[in-house]
Amino acid sequence: MESILVAHPQVSEAAAVGVPDPIKGEVLVCFCVLKEGANGSGSGRIALAAELKKNVARDLGKALAPRDVVFVADIPKTRNAKVMRRIVRAAYLGEKLGDTSALENPASLDEIKRAAAL
Repeated sequence: MESILVAHPQVSEAAAVGVPDPIKGEVLVCFCVLKEGANGSGSGRIALAAELKKNVARDLGKALAPRDVVFVADIPKTRNAKVMRRIVRAAYLGEKLGDTSALENPASLDEIKRAAAL
């Protein structure tokens, strides 16, 4: 999933997490960091999100297409640059984050929490 997202020329990093859904049980929400100079505002963001969803549906099937693609400035990572999906999911769902001692960039959580509120 994430490799399909980062294969796009405007995406530099991606993280995909499963979130509860009343109909399907669980759906994917993808968080993407855009490359410098990418069109990440207004209608450009909407078109890019639709294109990324379409790319995933084409490569993995419609059932695995993400419900949402959220653009963020940074994704929570450890000091070894591993994405902390557990923390991404908890921040998006408004749950307790648990142990964040390995988190390298705690400010990245604020943007994920704001995206969840929209």
